[in-house]
This record gives sequence, structure tokens and C-alpha cells, in this order.
Amino acid sequence: MFTKVNIVPKWVIFLIDLSICSFAFLFSYLIKYNFVLKGINFNDLLNNLAIVLIANTLVFLSFKTSSGIIRFTSIQDAVRISYSLIVAAFVLLFISLITKSVGGNELVFSNSFLLIYSLFCFLFLVSYRVTIKYTFNYFRTYNLVRKNVIIYGAGELGMATKRILEGDRSLQIKVLAFLDDNEHKTGKFVDGRYIYLSEDIQMLVEKYKIDEIVITAHDLIAETKTKIVDFCLENKITVLTVPPLEKWINGQLAKNQIQAIKIEQLLERDPIFIDNETLGSQIKGKRILVTGAAGSIGSEIVRQLTKLNPENIILFDQAETPLHLLELELGDLQVQCKYTPFLGDVTDEKRLEEVFIRFQPQIIYHAAAYKHVPLMENCPSEAIITNVFGTKILADLSVKYNVQRFVFISTDKAVNPTNIMGASKRIAEMYIHSLHNKYLSENKIKFITTRFGNVLGSNGSVLNRFKKQILRGGPVTVTHPNIIRFFMTIPEACQLVLEAGSMGDGGEIFLFDMGKPVPIVDLAKKMIRLHGLVPEIDIKIKFVGLRFGEKLFEELLNNSENTIKTYHDKILIAKIPNIPFSESQFQELLKLANQSDSEMKLVAKMKELVPQFLSNNSIYSKLDEDGGLHKIIPITARVK
Repeated sequence: MFTKVNIVPKWVIFLIDLSICSFAFLFSYLIKYNFVLKGINFNDLLNNLAIVLIANTLVFLSFKTSSGIIRFTSIQDAVRISYSLIVAAFVLLFISLITKSVGGNELVFSNSFLLIYSLFCFLFLVSYRVTIKYTFNYFRTYNLVRKNVIIYGAGELGMATKRILEGDRSLQIKVLAFLDDNEHKTGKFVDGRYIYLSEDIQMLVEKYKIDEIVITAHDLIAETKTKIVDFCLENKITVLTVPPLEKWINGQLAKNQIQAIKIEQLLERDPIFIDNETLGSQIKGKRILVTGAAGSIGSEIVRQLTKLNPENIILFDQAETPLHLLELELGDLQVQCKYTPFLGDVTDEKRLEEVFIRFQPQIIYHAAAYKHVPLMENCPSEAIITNVFGTKILADLSVKYNVQRFVFISTDKAVNPTNIMGASKRIAEMYIHSLHNKYLSENKIKFITTRFGNVLGSNGSVLNRFKKQILRGGPVTVTHPNIIRFFMTIPEACQLVLEAGSMGDGGEIFLFDMGKPVPIVDLAKKMIRLHGLVPEIDIKIKFVGLRFGEKLFEELLNNSENTIKTYHDKILIAKIPNIPFSESQFQELLKLANQSDSEMKLVAKMKELVPQFLSNNSIYSKLDEDGGLHKIIPITARVK
């Protein structure tokens, strides 16, 4: 019935407003005379009413009080009406004073009368608008099948979310209640909805058919959030989230910002709090080189560095399009510091030296690397050239051009490596450590290494692969039913990299608290449920076997290492034995990497440098058997 109602013309609203003002005036007049009609002079009444209508007409036209659409009345309309009535009251008071001064008939516009009249007028004008609005909304939606929604968080975000959900008819949503952990809020009503404790969620689910829950609280501890989401997924309740206040569009929450919760948000741990004045003082006013700046880790390091007021950030990367996109992003963010994109490869010594000559960097964050395990198993020479010799070139130039700090970003796969990628990063770690020992007495440069595991949402992440597989109907492929991994968010990892880089005195390998390992098969099942599907029924999970070089679990320390604590509870220092090796060993490794058809010899040399390197699920496992190179099968027989 109300789906095709036309908008009422403004002149009709204007006449209704004047009629209501007339009624408010007459009602106030009766109050003035205590509802005794005998004392009223009707000629004066009509004259005064005419003056009121003329004054209101002029003021209402000026303030455009009738321009709003009644069924969409908002607080702004009420404010506009209040301003117009205040002005009208002053106009009437002025007329009354002028009349008295010229000796005319005394008008009834006394201060008390104008106050009573204005209050009644405001009450009636706003009330009829609100009544029409809610009547219209009721008849427009009373026969719709609406979703029952609970909002977790009875704060400002929760209020804004409720208004968005219930104010948009297309969403067809009814907010039943709020949940909150604050006992001072629970048991009260807010915006017409009762606030329950979070523990009451099961009772609400049993009492009502809950379709969705919107999490608006951003200070939830990870364990609580996971518990809530797991409960909702088990009961087939969709879980939504809203962005924090600083990410609202023009200060307003838009309905398209209320989105289904992502698996990354469930794997997040309790937030890291870093308040390191030393870091700020080290970065401020410095020239900083970030290699691999367009990658997942490198770009986030750049974003966080821009907040610390460096003099210039040199964005070094060999990937043209990602580097261009990072430059555009920084421009959109209107960062205050200077940044300079510089296209180049860390294996190109001349190009790298040009960076040192032109920009004279004082601090380096080396994030450029090849990282995909199966791909590096097939291309060991590329892993050595980029991960080892790219690092060597950069580190040697850092010594030559008097860099103050060199922060090398390594990986947990460098511990007891079972693949080419991990072993190449371990060799790079060893070279960094050897340079530290070589220049320790000169105190010229501080070489610092950081290790962490998988980061959520990085390029090539398993999460991205699972999402694509789910969207196309499955199956979701997992390598092994028992495989587990550590996960960390990209911002969290980069925060710790910056913190560790600032606290290091040189020669340390910093390890990050990666939390509890996550079974990948559980991760796959949770992602399927987050898409509203049932594992093994709607989407199959298929085990495809470990990939080349892959192992079931990752480590952060090998058996010969131990750790010491730092002032940050999520950062430890690994104490590693000094493993001496000569420049000739590196030259031999580089020679083998540049030779064609010498991959077996190259990997054998890597195993010589890193005795803990035992290949897993790889053709290079033959090198770990008795006889080594003498018993290997031809390289052409490698399984692709």
C-alpha cells in the first residue's frame, strides 16, 4: 500500500505547518486565560493570530522547513524547526515592543506566552512528522520477512550500526538486542533495545531465530571473538563486522562497510602495543631504503615508516606495477614524508650502488626475496642468486657506504630447513652474521635479523587460494591432514620488525611470538563455514600430499639455539653458534648457481654450508643418503 506513495508537495506541508502553528497559538491562548472563554477578546485573538501567521510564514519560507520529505524526517529537520521557531519568537517579541512604544493596543506576546507557544509549536510540528514517519515505515515493512539480528557492542559503533541496518528497507533487518561485556551497560535499554551479557547469546539463539550477529566491538580479545564466531558458525548464524571509526567514509558508517567477517580477523591474536620512543628517534629525519617495497611485508613496513617522519623512504622493487600502485596509494594517503620509487633488482649490483650514491640511505630494511617453497625447489639457482647473493650485494654496499642499521627479514623456514628456500635464507643469515663479526670492533654498522612465520593475506597466501576454491564450488585442497602452520598478521609482523630493528645492537636473530600453530584443515573448514556452507557436504576437502620441500610443521629455533628475553614479551633473541665459512665457499656457490645443469651440485654445496638442511619430499633427498652425489638420479628425471 505504501510502496508507491508520491512525495507530498512542499506547499501542502507548508499549509499543514501553519495550521499546526495556529492550533498551538489557540491552545496557548486558552492556557493564558485558564481555559475561560469569557475573558477572551476574539477580535484581539484574530488580529494576533494573523500577525503570528504572517511572522511564521516569512520565517518558515526563509528556513525552508517544509522542504524535507516527511517519511524521512531526521534530527536535522527537528533542529531546523527549532531554529525557525526561535527566530519567529524574537520577531513577535520585537513586534510587541514596537507596538507598545507607539502607544498601540497591547499585544499578548509576553515572554511567558511566547515561551509556551514556541514549546507547543515545536512539540506539535515534530510529533506529527515523527508519527507519519513511523506509521509509514510500519505499513511499508509489516508484511516483510525480516532477518533477526543481534549487535555485539552497545557503544557508538553499535548505535550507528543499528540505525544503518534498520533505516535501510532493502536490508530487511530487525535488530533484536545488544550484547556487551560491560556489566555497567547490561540490563539497560539503549535505543529501544535491551543489552544482554555476551554469555546470554545461547539463550537468545534458543529463544529467537537469530540470522546474523554484527560484531562492532574492536577491543575484544582474540579468544572471545573466536568463541563467539565458532558458536555462530555451529548454529548457522552469519557473522558480520564493521570497520573502526577512523575508517568510516566521511565520518559516516556506510551499509556496504558492514561485511561478513574474514578468516584473517579470526586468526588475529591479541593486539600488540608498541610505544618505543627509541624507534621514533631512530627513524625521524633518516633516509631509509626498503627493498621489496611493493611486496606484502615491504609495503606495510613503508606504511608504518611514513608515520615516523623519516626524511625520505626509497621504495626499491623490481615489480613495476605493484611499485606504481604503492606510489599511488601513498599519494592518496597524503603522507607527510618524502618517498621515492626506484625500480631495480637486488641482484643488479650497479643499480643498487646507484641507490647508495644518490640517496645515501642510513637504515635498510631488506624484504626482497623469493619465498615460494615448491617454485624454489624447481629453481634452486634463482633462490641462491636472489636470496643469498642479492642479500650479500646489499650488505656489502651497506658496509661500503656507512649504513647505520641493516635489518634482514628472514623466515621460520630457515630453521632446520627442508627446502631450497629455507636453506637459502639460512645461508643469507649466516653471511649477515659473519659481517657482524667482521666489523664488530669497528662499530660501523648494526646487522639485525628477524624471523617469523606465515603472514595472513600475503601474496600467495593459502587463504587466498582457499577463497578462490570455495567460490568456484570446491574442492578445497589441503596438502596433509596433520599439517600445521604459525600465522601472524602483516601489520603485526611489520610492527615487530621495526621494534626489533630498533632494539638490536647487532648480530642478533630476533624471533617473534607466533602464538599457537593452526591446523590447516581446521582453517579450511572454518573458511567454508564463513561462506555459509558445510564442509564435506557443500564443499569437499581434498588432501593432495605435501608439496616439494614442504614439512608438516615449522620451527623458530633449531636444537643448537636457545633464546633470551627482551623488554618486549613478543620478541625473543636467538643465541646461535658462530659458523665460520670463507669467501671462497660463497664464490663457489655463486659459480654453481650461474652454471647450467649443475643444480644437484649446487644443492649439495648448500647442504655442506648448512648441515641441518635435510630435504623433504624432494628430488634432492637423494643427497642426504649415503653416497651423496654418487647415488643421485639424473636431474632430467625430476618430477615437475
